[in-house]
Amino acid sequence: MNLIKYFRYWTGYYSKKDKEIIRAVRTIVGTTPLNVELYKLAMKHTSIAKVNEKGLKESNERLEYLGDAILGAVVAEYLFKKYPYKEEGFLTEIRSRIVNRESLNRLANKIGLSTLVEFDGKKKSSATHKSLFGDALEAFIGAVYLDKGFKFCKTFIIRKLIIPHYDLTEIIETTNNFKSTIIEWCQKYNRQINFSVIEEVGAKHKKQFKVKLTIDNEDVSEGFGLSKKKAEQDAARKACEFLGVI
Repeated sequence: MNLIKYFRYWTGYYSKKDKEIIRAVRTIVGTTPLNVELYKLAMKHTSIAKVNEKGLKESNERLEYLGDAILGAVVAEYLFKKYPYKEEGFLTEIRSRIVNRESLNRLANKIGLSTLVEFDGKKKSSATHKSLFGDALEAFIGAVYLDKGFKFCKTFIIRKLIIPHYDLTEIIETTNNFKSTIIEWCQKYNRQINFSVIEEVGAKHKKQFKVKLTIDNEDVSEGFGLSKKKAEQDAARKACEFLGVI
């Protein structure tokens, strides 16, 4: 612990920003953070990151990487134990519905995390905007893990995020292959459908795809995802909703 952190720890002195983060952590997690700097970093998007004395950009990307892995593992174990007789394909699909970017974006808004994220609005593209808050939520989970340990973080994910905000019965009942649905609809009415990747952004391990869906050469919807397949499913879902297919 450096001198500044030591002083803050023993005197209780925090800046206005520190106090805002502490209140948010107490509300979301249910306890006071031990290391507020972790949570501040978790809310710092790469678009405003500055290079430190070690030549590294101080952003939430490393925490996001960590949180993504922890969230995926915790949700996988939770579903594995909750549905002991379900096959791998079922578990993978439900996990994907919980931890996909759109779902995490909605969750970040629900718990109030989106109001804390710091970013440069001039630098974010439409694709980056789609993942901004979900990425911050993963970084926040990474911060909880480093600050409180795995056992605490696991309990936080299950009791504060999954159980209150996800209706698993509804998720299971509404699981659909939207791409197959829209293709079948187009075949039924003799329409020409096409999916095309129009944008790829982000680092290799976190690349974001943007896919355009056209029917009879007319733009119908755009989808986003961390893989081409997921982006196509997102575009297909939006097309199904727009056309009243589902």
